[in-house]
Amino acid sequence: MSDTTDIQRLASDKDVASTTKGIKHPYEDGMAEKWITSCQRRARLREIIHFAIILVRDEAFIGASTIHIDPDTPSAELSYWIGKPYWNEGYASEASKAIVKYGFSQLSLHRIYAAHFSRNPASGHVLKNAGMRYEGSQLGPTIKCGKMEKLELYGVSSEQFLKGNQAGA
Repeated sequence: MSDTTDIQRLASDKDVASTTKGIKHPYEDGMAEKWITSCQRRARLREIIHFAIILVRDEAFIGASTIHIDPDTPSAELSYWIGKPYWNEGYASEASKAIVKYGFSQLSLHRIYAAHFSRNPASGHVLKNAGMRYEGSQLGPTIKCGKMEKLELYGVSSEQFLKGNQAGA
């Protein structure tokens, strides 16, 4: 709960909200507390694992990343958001790669996948930097601001991720 002020400030930015499925605009007072409570409840149920993205130098909250665990298969969906003042600094790529590695090494997942809005190609770079591979696109089912969004789909298996990291070492 100590991050609610930063969450409120960063998530209130219309540009941040427009690039994510889960952040509504306007981001009203009390939504950060409600979101954190939901994160805690869903983590206890092992449905979702949320990670705060913070700066090492001062522990400032700059965004969040989530692994949505599929209860029927050893796979999960990765999602993230970063506050606009921290865009294009590599923080999303660094956090996403660490979380993909965590998913394979600590959660024994076999596959991690993600999607981004086609109109936000920077997220594609983040997912590639995290070791994911482009798998195609689809129209919907996500609707944002009353419009159906075209999505770009990415994924990586644990074997592909391990092989990619060995090649880059």
